[in-house]
Amino acid sequence: MGVSREVMEQLTAKFEVLFPHLDERQRRLLLGTEARLLGHGGIRAVARAAGTSETTVRKGVDELEAGEEPLGRIRRPGGGRKRAATVDPELRPALLALVEPDMRGDPMSPLRWTIKSTRRLAAELTRQGHQVSADTVGDLLRQEGFSLQADAKTIEGSHHPDRDAQFRYLNEQARHHRDAGDPVISVDTKKKELVGEYKNAGRQWRPTGEPVAVKTHDFADRQVGKAIPYGIYDVTANTGWVSVGTDHDTAAFAVASIRRWWQARGRHEYPQATRLLITADADGSNGYRTRAWKTELAALATETGLEITVCHLPPGTSKWNKVEHRLFSHITLNWRGRPLTSHETIVNSIAATTTTTGLTVHAELDTGTYHTGVKVTDPQIDALAMTRHRFHGDWNYALHPDTPGTSSTAPSLPPAQAPRRPGTAALRSPELTGMPGRDLDALVSELAPALAAARERERFRHRGGERLRAPGAGAKDKLTTADRILATVLCLRKIGTRDLLAQLFGVNGSTLTRAVHQVQPLLAERGYAIPPSTARFRTPADVALFLATAEDQTKIKPAG
Repeated sequence: MGVSREVMEQLTAKFEVLFPHLDERQRRLLLGTEARLLGHGGIRAVARAAGTSETTVRKGVDELEAGEEPLGRIRRPGGGRKRAATVDPELRPALLALVEPDMRGDPMSPLRWTIKSTRRLAAELTRQGHQVSADTVGDLLRQEGFSLQADAKTIEGSHHPDRDAQFRYLNEQARHHRDAGDPVISVDTKKKELVGEYKNAGRQWRPTGEPVAVKTHDFADRQVGKAIPYGIYDVTANTGWVSVGTDHDTAAFAVASIRRWWQARGRHEYPQATRLLITADADGSNGYRTRAWKTELAALATETGLEITVCHLPPGTSKWNKVEHRLFSHITLNWRGRPLTSHETIVNSIAATTTTTGLTVHAELDTGTYHTGVKVTDPQIDALAMTRHRFHGDWNYALHPDTPGTSSTAPSLPPAQAPRRPGTAALRSPELTGMPGRDLDALVSELAPALAAARERERFRHRGGERLRAPGAGAKDKLTTADRILATVLCLRKIGTRDLLAQLFGVNGSTLTRAVHQVQPLLAERGYAIPPSTARFRTPADVALFLATAEDQTKIKPAG
């Protein structure tokens, strides 16, 4: 409407003072005068301020413009048409039942799944027997405290219990690298952009009536394709590097962009660097589950001689990635309202991005071909010179060059010194179970009788009768009672998959799953809650390496 709240308050105060001293005609003329002074939208604003209908205000404007003489009649108090809500006391409850069907009306209201415009509400009320106009519906809704509002993005989804701890760990890693003079970069892929004469969000200054003409439909040109900007933000230097790809957003493309940044800028700005810290999102081409990402980074570490540490942001927190709000946001503002007609236009627009805080950006086109569907096998991953950190090894890990280098943030033993599979006794470590050894022993003592009884009942059902041989005869159990309880604890700690646990205990997956199904109900019955661990492992060698270095590491409390 364009009328400020202050003006509305002034009009309301004026009408409250003058209306008691004016007759009906004089009130209309006053309303018409104020509406004409306000200009466009004045009729509606004055009607709301005076608490009257727009028709009355419009009639006052017409009388002023026609120059009619005063009628000389003053209507007695209470004269004129009664308000619709007064004539029909059921109108207001019926309206509220439509706009709030879950709380006050029928949950199966026909308007439940439609836009509740004043016209549709008036039509439905009329169908129910309440004669009312759309304008009256609007007035009643405003009297009840309703207004037109859009959805507000305020509800966050469920987040990982270690989200805040991961942010603290990431910041600590970044501080250590910066203090040592090593680079810290934030990386991500920006939204893919259509190349051609397509509408781009935002506005820019142009001669009035001469907007840039763009295509009416956003169908990508197959010959030109899309632009894929991959950004690298140097946190310390406040500089950006963007590779604009033309093929696919793959892990190979992401690491190729980091390689270009290092060769062109990083190695010159950090000549003494021996390490590189990369902070990245949890998914996409640089996600923590992407095997090709780790493989490509391992090759880059060998090529550059750098120890490359990666710390991923927890799932669902990509908006806190520094590359998003310190680089990509400024690029979006720089080319707003401008069609990205060619790859050259995109590169030049990115390179021209600057800020008052000193941000500079380099951009270049990458016309390389990056194939999708590249498979990386388990043996290839196991062969990588990679160390998983003790805290959330799935999110935090380091890739080492083949040549000897400096110590990593998570010291490791040479592969020859690390046992391939730790023994069962080693799996009792509090670092894995989350409880002291005496507490684990007490748990085993408490559950053992109930577990034995449960297993005997299960055997009875399988046999269909009493046992024919003495207890202990026949094939020996592959897992002892203590091992069954320990395996269940480790499973609930989520240190790895059940296949990994089966390898650790030297049994097949079915045997381990059966043990978990036997012990888990006993834990639940007694109210035991096993919190998940912050350590994640893929192979028995990872567990062995973790246990071998545990004594030299700072204790990190498990989640929960």
